[in-house]
Amino acid sequence: MAFTRTSSCLVICLLYYSHAIRWTSQPSLLSSRQQESRRRGTTDGESSEFSAGSKPYPYGFTTTIETETFPPGLDEGVIRRLSTKKNEPEWLLEFRLKAYRAWQGMEAPDWSSLSLPTINYQNISYYSAPKNLPKKGSLDEVDPALLATFEKLGIPLSEQKRLTNVAVDAVFDSVSLGTTFHAALVDAGVIFCSISEAVERFPHLVRQYLGSVVPPRDNFFAALNSAVFSDGTFVFIPPGVHCPMELSTYFRINAEESGQFERTLVVASADSECSYLEGCTAPAFSSSQLHAAVVELVLLDGATLKYSTVQNWYAGDPRTGEGGVLNLVTKRGRLKGAGSQLTWTQVEAGAAATWKYPSCVLEGADTTCEFYSVALTNGRMQADTGTKMVHLGPRSRSRVVSKGIAADRSLNTYRGLIEVGPRAVGARSFSQCDSLLIGGAARALTLPTLRTVRPRRRGRRGTGGASVASKAAQADEEEDDEVDGAGLLMIEHEATTSRVRTEALGYLRSRGLDEQAAIALLTAGFAEDVLTHLPMEFAVEADRLLALKLEGAVG
Repeated sequence: MAFTRTSSCLVICLLYYSHAIRWTSQPSLLSSRQQESRRRGTTDGESSEFSAGSKPYPYGFTTTIETETFPPGLDEGVIRRLSTKKNEPEWLLEFRLKAYRAWQGMEAPDWSSLSLPTINYQNISYYSAPKNLPKKGSLDEVDPALLATFEKLGIPLSEQKRLTNVAVDAVFDSVSLGTTFHAALVDAGVIFCSISEAVERFPHLVRQYLGSVVPPRDNFFAALNSAVFSDGTFVFIPPGVHCPMELSTYFRINAEESGQFERTLVVASADSECSYLEGCTAPAFSSSQLHAAVVELVLLDGATLKYSTVQNWYAGDPRTGEGGVLNLVTKRGRLKGAGSQLTWTQVEAGAAATWKYPSCVLEGADTTCEFYSVALTNGRMQADTGTKMVHLGPRSRSRVVSKGIAADRSLNTYRGLIEVGPRAVGARSFSQCDSLLIGGAARALTLPTLRTVRPRRRGRRGTGGASVASKAAQADEEEDDEVDGAGLLMIEHEATTSRVRTEALGYLRSRGLDEQAAIALLTAGFAEDVLTHLPMEFAVEADRLLALKLEGAVG
């Protein structure tokens, strides 16, 4: 796939235009006591070899535009109003209501390493959208102020068709503004539209696959998303079709009082091929914003999907930790068909707190999933992220390469699970998680779990069919005589933790580099194994993203 210089704008925008300071009296997600606690920031005497800079974000902005926003609060009436607003069929309203009722009986998870504030879900608006949007997602009719917003972000939607080979779905708060390259994709048989449009035009496809990978009861935040998701992206690649261009979605939060709850559903049919990229930014507000998304990826027989995401939500004040996006998402791929392949690459460089465990269920025989991740935290950012690989199909393969970079006073946790079911004979998995610490106060945790479920002996009576998740036999307890010779499992794991030391910086400075350039060089080399798996131009821009996020982290 060829890329022009302009195609890198999706990531360039993540570098420069992701922040704007605005103090308002809108309702906060946090209690007043929690806000005061976060305002106090660093205690006296707290120090670090490297400290976060106070450099302002000179390119930040918000868009002043007339919007329709629901009052804060959540109940069944709000969900019915949202469904009516979007003219949804009865089955989807029922899907939402069941999810909401399930969510009411759940509690937010508290087992992560994150120190999360208590979120007041009644202080959030669950729908905010610009007024007078075009009915069918035609970008020609979108308010010029919105087009100007994306142009400032480096994504000139009105010119996208001529300048690049990347189709974009632009999502602004709760709605999709429209997609580019629509005609070319239709000619190829590819469906690329907002999920709201897909519900209207392709209800049979949405109904078949929605919730098939991440069911509403999967977890607390998935249930919330299933109840209130307002828009997102739908992709369907027909059998045997190789998508002729990159597909991408750009998410922009603009309204302070609203959360963003997008839903992404990508279906790659048999023997199809597709590459899909997501990017996101938000202005900087003094109060936190909630982002609770769900991504579902479905791969049928022989399908190949490359899924990449670059996350640069506002991370809050680096000294006090005030504000910032709470990024609490559920993303999962289901390799349902035999021989399907998923390559998942992500760069996590923003958000005050990230709770995210991208997962792959290798259900079909001979399926392959490769996961490459860089998670960078600085200031007072917190990340508890990692991945889960669940092997169900015979001869399934997985590879995990995770790089965590923690600077200043941040916390970066890798939490991984490799799980092999009783039918996954001949499965192989390799996982590698490396951590790099910058400064004396940064922290990194590595929490890997390797788990296998013993195959039943021939002629042995048993219940069978039990959920993989309910069994907990450790890999090192597995007995070789319980698996056929050709079906031996191979599970490998390695981990390292290192620190950027003054000696290394001193050497690089002696070679003519300043301290900031030296840090950038070291982190680029550390993350290279991951960044090379991004689409060609985006890998270069992601390098710059990591360097810019660490500006001010030394000195």
